[in-house]
Amino acid sequence: MAKEPQRDELLERLARRIVELGLTAPAILFLEAYKPLAFLGTQLFWTIQPFLGIVLNADDLRDLALLMQDDTSTEALLARLESLR
Repeated sequence: MAKEPQRDELLERLARRIVELGLTAPAILFLEAYKPLAFLGTQLFWTIQPFLGIVLNADDLRDLALLMQDDTSTEALLARLESLR
């Protein structure tokens, strides 16, 4: 798992990018619906990560996958999105 400062920085960047794109409400809806399926979603993400690595930063993808499998990170991202609204 990413170290705490790195995790917080990644969450902040992700939250700000979601807000910039105007996707706050859909992201919150997705994250709330995603919680019960977190394990399956993370496994799928690990599976498609090599393909996403073609167009996205592989280190960020790895960190995002690690965040996705941690319930506290999901809750922290939801809280950050709510505060940026």
